[in-house]
Amino acid sequence: MMHHDQIEISHEIVTELVGSQFPEWLHQPIRRVESGGTVNAIFRIGDELAARFPLRRADPDHTRQLLLDEARASEAFARHTTVSSPIPIALGKPGPSYPLPWAVQTWVSGTVATGTSSSEPFARDLAHLIGTLREVGTGGRRFDRGWRGGDLHDHDTWIQYCLTKSERLLDVDRLSTLWDHFRELPRTAPDVMSHGDLIPLNVLVGGGRLVGVLDCGGFGPADPALDVIAGWHTLDDGPRAVFRAALQCDELEWERSKAWALEQSLGAVWYYQESNPAMSDMGRRTIDRVMAHSAR
Repeated sequence: MMHHDQIEISHEIVTELVGSQFPEWLHQPIRRVESGGTVNAIFRIGDELAARFPLRRADPDHTRQLLLDEARASEAFARHTTVSSPIPIALGKPGPSYPLPWAVQTWVSGTVATGTSSSEPFARDLAHLIGTLREVGTGGRRFDRGWRGGDLHDHDTWIQYCLTKSERLLDVDRLSTLWDHFRELPRTAPDVMSHGDLIPLNVLVGGGRLVGVLDCGGFGPADPALDVIAGWHTLDDGPRAVFRAALQCDELEWERSKAWALEQSLGAVWYYQESNPAMSDMGRRTIDRVMAHSAR
């Protein structure tokens, strides 16, 4: 169990929900997708569809609105992306054995990026994707969400909590000093459209190239440095330099990208240490990269 309020979701429960609400898909094989994801349980419906079931207990009406918002954002992302991404198909309702709304979208083929190997062509693909999203324009909207992508100072309490939780896991003294530097970095660039969560689990690779992007429901305005965290999560030193050059990141944007990468990774290390080692390892790997680069 990754979360104290996690909902158990079985193959039998999913089969009942699909059969009662979408009988046209009942003849399709339903199978769970083993994933390192932390927000949803994923079940494939045949070869073309995937159902996403929120893992944590929440208010059903709030969850339904969240899923609708994510569907709109995913549709917008798909219109502008340079690679494949999920298309929303349907919204399911709670059932006798599952208390929340759930979503169905198209299945996107590809291999999840490992974050431990990369190539220069892949780095350029990643930079091209981010650059294309930035060109969309925010339509006058600004960052208004409750997670990363706005003011670094807003995350100070969370960082301090994570440092306390990480005392036996990481070099918290050095990380604390690094965060003291990061949180004071000025913000000079306006918001751009951003995927918002370009971690390896959401990046699909095929033949050494970027072929797909998942979890696009957070597509919206944010700090331009936010999507640049993909370089720290997924790229080794050489390809990361190619990635930075292709995006034309100045020193301030590059430093702020390290700040967002650290903010995300610190929580992953301790929270998922036992329940999701892949996520915890991702956090450690990214922190090591940020610290090594900062030391230079």
